[in-house]
Amino acid sequence: MPKVTFKSPLAEVVVDVPPGTTLLDAAEKGEAQVGHSCGGVCGCSTCHVWIRKGLDSLSEQRDDEMDRLDMGFDVRPYSRLSCQTEVAQEDVTVEITEESLVAFMDENPAIRRQLESEGKWPLRK
Repeated sequence: MPKVTFKSPLAEVVVDVPPGTTLLDAAEKGEAQVGHSCGGVCGCSTCHVWIRKGLDSLSEQRDDEMDRLDMGFDVRPYSRLSCQTEVAQEDVTVEITEESLVAFMDENPAIRRQLESEGKWPLRK
């Protein structure tokens, strides 16, 4: 079973998932902080992530995903929408973008308030 590693300034999460699992579903299984304002239906770009390892092993990018990524912030050649990207057989390392992390905090105010009280949010640059 492939491992998906999610990295952000706040945490690193590793989760085992079966092939065919989307990166967003893997993030939810491992409680990684990936935002998804549209609910994972390719209606926004808040689940935008950067693939640091295993990019070529992932599902092929479709036109609708590329169109949505055009709306994203700081899009790079290794950018993907986690709701549209399926894991294959290889391990993958994913960096959670600031765009996605901010969306996650907006969607989860209780977690945001907890991190604020601990001095961990907002992120310091």
